Order: sequence, then C-alpha cells, then structure tokens
Amino acid sequence: MKCTITFRNLEHTEALDEKIRSKSEKLQKFFNPEATINWTCWIEKDTQVAEAIIKNKSESFVAKAESDSLYKTMDMVLTKITNQVSHRH
Repeated sequence: MKCTITFRNLEHTEALDEKIRSKSEKLQKFFNPEATINWTCWIEKDTQVAEAIIKNKSESFVAKAESDSLYKTMDMVLTKITNQVSHRH
C-alpha cells in the first residue's frame, strides 16, 4: 500500500512520519498492493486534526478526528477507518 503524508501548519518530524507509516501497515492486510492511503495532519486553533483517505479500486474509506494531541488523533483515525474496513470485508 502506498502511503502519502501531508502536514499543514505543522512541523514535519521523523517520529510523526514513522508513527503514521506503522499505523498504515496495520491496514495492508485488507487491501491489494495498489491501494493508496493519504494522511493529512493539520492544526486548527489549538486542535490537532488528522484525516486518512484510503482508495482501493472501486472503494474509498475516509476517517477524520480531532483532539489536543496529534498522536491521540491518529489513533482515533485508525480506529474509525479500521471499523469501516472491517464492516466491508
């Protein structure tokens, strides 16, 4: 699965990048190798926001979450998108 990460109004760090990639690997078992996951992370006022979009042939899955911590937000997104995927597969 190809993983693209975008940060807006947020400093890109290697730790964040690695955390997102490791979380994305957990979803690979549900998709073929051509699937893509696009992560976008940004700050709105004092809120950390993350969104993940998975595109796989004819399917798309979208999850978005907000919290005070980007790491917690990424966990919330992963939970939401895993629930969506497991209902379909």
